[in-house]
Amino acid sequence: MKKYIFVTGGVCSSLGKGIAAASIGLLLKRMGYKVVPMKIDPYLNVDPGTMSPERHGEVFVTDDGSEADLDLGHYERFLDQPVSKLSTMTMGQVYRNVLKLERTGSYLGRDIQIIPHITDEIKRHVYELASESKADVIIVEIGGTVGDIEGQPCIEAMRQIMHEVGRDNACCVMLTLLPYLQSSKELKTKPTQMAVRELTRSGINPDLILARSDYPIPQDQLEKISSFCNVPREAVIPAYTLDSIYAVPSALAASNIHQILQQRLGLPPKGKPSLKDFTQLRRIIDDAFVGKVRIGMVTKYNELDDAYLSVHEALKSACYAAGKHPDILHINSELLESGSPEEWDRLKSCDGILVPGGFGKRGIEGKIQAAEYARTNNVPYFGICLGSQILAIEFARNVCDMKGANSTEVSMHTSYPIVDIMDDQRTVKKKGGTMRKGSYPCHLKTGSRSAKLYGQKVIHERHRHRFEFNNLYRKELEKAGLTIAGTYKEQNIVEIVEVEKHPFMIGCQFHPEFTSRPTKAHPLFLGFVSASLKHGEKK
Repeated sequence: MKKYIFVTGGVCSSLGKGIAAASIGLLLKRMGYKVVPMKIDPYLNVDPGTMSPERHGEVFVTDDGSEADLDLGHYERFLDQPVSKLSTMTMGQVYRNVLKLERTGSYLGRDIQIIPHITDEIKRHVYELASESKADVIIVEIGGTVGDIEGQPCIEAMRQIMHEVGRDNACCVMLTLLPYLQSSKELKTKPTQMAVRELTRSGINPDLILARSDYPIPQDQLEKISSFCNVPREAVIPAYTLDSIYAVPSALAASNIHQILQQRLGLPPKGKPSLKDFTQLRRIIDDAFVGKVRIGMVTKYNELDDAYLSVHEALKSACYAAGKHPDILHINSELLESGSPEEWDRLKSCDGILVPGGFGKRGIEGKIQAAEYARTNNVPYFGICLGSQILAIEFARNVCDMKGANSTEVSMHTSYPIVDIMDDQRTVKKKGGTMRKGSYPCHLKTGSRSAKLYGQKVIHERHRHRFEFNNLYRKELEKAGLTIAGTYKEQNIVEIVEVEKHPFMIGCQFHPEFTSRPTKAHPLFLGFVSASLKHGEKK
């Protein structure tokens, strides 16, 4: 019988349910069970593709082209396994699917209701993932907090699944906040009690409680939570704020959460979870004497770090693999564009410059200026998606003397459209879910820096874009010293560009950050960090 673990939140959001779910999955996988994760988001968007990164964080992309919540990135990085479209679901998708069936007469004239039609659609999706994955354990994270009106159908579907598969085959892990009152200098358990009470009203009592706290939790407080929330004391587990998310699996393992879940679900005995690679990673993170490498990320979504979450994690992994600490500075591209001396000084202090993906014309000129600075001063430069297009535009303007060269996304009437909309995107009107997305093969040019870094002839990387390098200018830019290092041969799409005779100036149209892992740095990120270290040593 398959086992289901539901992860819910109480008191407030952004407590780290995704990290908790990913850590639990890692521990169970390392014990020898086959695990598959899933995220249910209660919002009515069909996917996060049209949401602002400054409100929702990055959009994670799977191999099969699904645009998903950033928590799926945590799942992939911790479990070191790709997820698919079956691992992501929003209430927007649920309502859309149900209404499509209603319009085709599939419900035979019945009135459509939250129960059973919406809850049945949620359950169908969960059961489909369980069946297709052939996993032993399905971990389902429900976004938001218990009590959110839009999430109530998710909680009800969860209750029904737990009833249908039996209490021996399903359990609930609840992550709640213990706020600290500075005036009285004490942690308060009442919000947790109220959150559990709200969940209990829905017909579910949590089996485990992860008590999130920035401060040590006294034993009597843990016992109080156990007593008032009807949860065994050993199943009330402190979840402290740590200096790295990669310390969470070890912290939870020390609380024996894997054994508690194994016993609670009646899973067959397996070995202890080995976390040697994460332990070694922690040693590097904790080592204060290994030195730093300063990377400047030239960005415009500067209000929320999660807007570039996977890029941050990929940079960290590469730095750790190089035995260094990451010192990541967000450089505001609009301030560069306006000529801010302070922002330019910050950029010039960096060992390497990275321009990540993005959309729209805001801050574009600042990014182009940053690319020019990197090229003319031999500073390592790494461009991802839009950052790769920026590299090509700057090269065309300042090396090939194509004044005003640009992307048609920014300027429809540029004399030199170095970056143009893809042919199959010209007639697309809808914004949601219509970009070139998912994993595609890329053939690497023999002898190129990228081919040497990958050590392969053909690679597969994930995409999310509408605009691409314009092949009309390919020969002219190549003649001037721009190497086309990678292509998607089937459609003759330029995937990687490199500036010749530069220590490291590479742009890739795809998003390599999505396939980086905490203990397996991506080759392009590792190459960039290594070049940045060398540059820093020369400064």
